[in-house]
Amino acid sequence: MYIYSVTVSIDKLVADEWHQWMKTIHIPMVMETGYFTEYKMCKVLNVDDEGATYSTQYSFNDMKDIESYMALEAPRLQTDMKALYDGKYVAFRTLLEIV
Repeated sequence: MYIYSVTVSIDKLVADEWHQWMKTIHIPMVMETGYFTEYKMCKVLNVDDEGATYSTQYSFNDMKDIESYMALEAPRLQTDMKALYDGKYVAFRTLLEIV
């Protein structure tokens, strides 16, 4: 099993609004793609920056799933976030294998 982890540091002024958007709109849209089996959203506690930092971890079973997601769905979903919060966040993505 694998995890696609998306870590976002979001400006504190919009962090609550962004968090609500993630939980009610973005994450459900990601899950509706059918490539992931479950997700967890965590607040990162040991980061000292000017934003609020979160890690959303999406589980998937096969590398084909993430390859298809990245090619077919991620660009559209990332564009939605950029349109709403451009200049107010920094994101990085990591692929993990559960061992």
